[in-house]
Amino acid sequence: MMTLYSGTTCPYSQRCRIVLFEKGMDFEVIDVDVSNKPDDLIELSPDGRLPVLVERDLRLDISNIINEYIDERFPHPQLMPADPVMRARARLFLHNFEEQLFAHIADIEKETKNAAKARAAIRDGLTMIAPIFTKQSYMLGEEFSMVDVAIAPLLWRLNHYGIELPKQAAPLLKYAERIFSRPAYIEAMTPSEKAMRK
Repeated sequence: MMTLYSGTTCPYSQRCRIVLFEKGMDFEVIDVDVSNKPDDLIELSPDGRLPVLVERDLRLDISNIINEYIDERFPHPQLMPADPVMRARARLFLHNFEEQLFAHIADIEKETKNAAKARAAIRDGLTMIAPIFTKQSYMLGEEFSMVDVAIAPLLWRLNHYGIELPKQAAPLLKYAERIFSRPAYIEAMTPSEKAMRK
């Protein structure tokens, strides 16, 4: 059985929980307090990074790689596109999310001197992709995919992170609500994550 060591407030861990619940498979989630990580986690992930997926001899600690592994191991429902061109586009989206959006989260969570710039970068990046949702329901078209999984935890945390989107981002916020209403999304949330939005 797969075991996921998951941070209760970690957006990267939330991604993996969403995929596990979308797949509807047997798995175990071990909740980890991000501010008080247990010693045995260091054995699994020397830099203490979360999430960590353990299955037999396999140890993975990067959320997008964990999610692709789960998707290939349990192909129904398929979350990465079957078509090679669309799969390449999905991977490009995933890469860009890490570089242009998620790279700023640590500054916000630690409230560094760059936090205001980080909030602005995320706000502007999300506003740029908002027009996509005037034409389609999800990031890659009409089907929910791994790309939607990847961005969902950030969208959930906008208020928590103090990021206010402009009016032209309204299609993105409607898209976010579509994701938030999915049963697997709701099941995958921790109490701490639910408390981030009232």
